[in-house]
Amino acid sequence: MASVPPPLQTHLPLSPGPGEKPLNHETQLPLAPIRIVTHASQLPAEFLQPSAERPFVIGFDCEGVDLCRHGTLCIMQLAFPDAIYLVDAIQGGVMLINACKPALESSYITKVIHDCKRDSEALYFQFGIKLNNVVDTQIAYSLIEEQEGRKRLIDDYISFVGLLADPRYCGISYLEKEEVRFLLRQDPNFWTYRPLSEQMVRAAADDVRFLLYIYYKMMEKLNQQSLWSLAVRGALYCRCFCISDNNFADWPSLPPIPDNLKVEGNAPEEEILSVLDVPPGKMGRVIGRRGSSILSIKESCNAEIFMGSDKGPPDKVFIIGPVKQVRKAEAMLRGKMMDVQYY
Repeated sequence: MASVPPPLQTHLPLSPGPGEKPLNHETQLPLAPIRIVTHASQLPAEFLQPSAERPFVIGFDCEGVDLCRHGTLCIMQLAFPDAIYLVDAIQGGVMLINACKPALESSYITKVIHDCKRDSEALYFQFGIKLNNVVDTQIAYSLIEEQEGRKRLIDDYISFVGLLADPRYCGISYLEKEEVRFLLRQDPNFWTYRPLSEQMVRAAADDVRFLLYIYYKMMEKLNQQSLWSLAVRGALYCRCFCISDNNFADWPSLPPIPDNLKVEGNAPEEEILSVLDVPPGKMGRVIGRRGSSILSIKESCNAEIFMGSDKGPPDKVFIIGPVKQVRKAEAMLRGKMMDVQYY
């Protein structure tokens, strides 16, 4: 695995850091080519046939309509150092996505993604793919902030646009992202149209173009404990909305605590995912007026708590974190379900 970031390739405006001069068009490097894939033969052989002898890292993302278990996966983006592949799920269909399954489930290919939960859910319920070995840059960002003594506010998760804008990682202004979001609000079927427009190709590619660069920047900052936390939480994020009757027994095992962390005598606590069922009519008590109840629980527990919200499932709460903190959150949530009035 390379130890230095690949060259930053962009046609987007670069925001200078303090004391830096902005890059102009002449100093920016050429773009990696974009290749639209409708058949598996158009993908690199090392991707289709993962091997322990050839581990590597790619940027990864998905686009679709209401992307979740019930939505439609339209494009899967794969960013290699020398090219970006837009895997067209509309044109290539199930056969094409199934050809990608070994790579997406492989422990030999690291998938760098920003907030993997809904992408993983869509892949699992629509194609039976268990997304594995991810580095989630949203998680990595929070871990680095904690390492450096900055406490994250409740529910203050860094957006991809915010991450790109941070001069420590990229320093790029991604204005077109807002344009695409506006188009999606106007027409939720935006990603289903074919042939792909120039704007669709550019927007899909730019969502993964910078992930490898950011990945190497983050790897330089993360200590050993944070790297373990990143691997475990990434795996738990992938499982988060993929509810399983067998308690994820058919998913890959979670990364164990490294021996060197145990030897130091201050081993981190095991982290888990808990899925809590909320009885009919009780979700309002869990959330509270203007979110006051769920906010108080989040403030009291060192665990991440997610709701299904509009995309569902609407009757469950998902808790990720150290075992003791997860159990504490469970107890508080069950207590709220029994409350007679809001707090």
